[in-house]
Amino acid sequence: MAELPSPTEFRCGHVAIVGRPNVGKSTLLNRLVGEKVSITSKKAQTTRHRVTGILTDADAQFIFVDTPGFQTQHRSRLNERMNRAVTQSLADVDAVVLVIEAGRTVPADRAVIALLPARAGVVVALNKVDDLPDKSALLPQMAELATLREFSAIVPVSAENGLAVEHLVAEVRRMLPVSPPLFGADEITDRDERFLAAELVREKIFRLLGEEVPYATTVVIEGFKLDGELRRIQATVYVERDNQRAILIGAGGGKMKEIAASARVDMERLFGGKVFLEIWVRVKKGWADSEASLKRLGY
Repeated sequence: MAELPSPTEFRCGHVAIVGRPNVGKSTLLNRLVGEKVSITSKKAQTTRHRVTGILTDADAQFIFVDTPGFQTQHRSRLNERMNRAVTQSLADVDAVVLVIEAGRTVPADRAVIALLPARAGVVVALNKVDDLPDKSALLPQMAELATLREFSAIVPVSAENGLAVEHLVAEVRRMLPVSPPLFGADEITDRDERFLAAELVREKIFRLLGEEVPYATTVVIEGFKLDGELRRIQATVYVERDNQRAILIGAGGGKMKEIAASARVDMERLFGGKVFLEIWVRVKKGWADSEASLKRLGY
């Protein structure tokens, strides 16, 4: 474990990353940490769990918590649990990063703002600023945001390419309490490799398939064995219907082979070693709306 800096005037705290679905929260977390600890895709509702990413520098440790996007669609018990994860995260943090798409503030953004605790220090990250053709659109957006509540700062950023992310970190640093670090300097997440492996498989499903099937899937790691430098991982993908299973597997098993190969590449990069990955697809009808199934599947 790398040596930690002296705790004298060292700052450490928990920072929730919140926002409506698909504004780039997970991309921002990965940019801050420097590794893929939270899965990303262009589809909404990708993140389902609280995922912690840890950034430690010379005088501060940031414990970022990536939360699910607050859900207003796909009503189910799964989404109720995801919304609960957002509100619970907000109750336990020292600061909040609110991610909003640069150039437009929509009703769903205002709904998230209404959830923020009055006492919380909040920095707004206006994300995807590099995609904004007319940067002057930021000025009325920033003026409108300032009328909704008092923010510590409003910072236009690009999580995708890192633009102004250091400025965002500097603004958050000022809100952290003086405290010794809670994690080792070389730790980047509190999630174990089993969790990360399951999430990477689920990410590839989101990226490589259409709208309906990814939302109806979840991934469980049935076996995880370290054999020297080789990790042997067995995963099961659960879907709700037989036709979804057929789509996931693909003709001659081709789609699942593509998903597994892509997930394995990311696992080997993140874990720093070779991975042997096996994936099965099984049908569990109604899992997303069953309390018993959600509990068994880790939600």
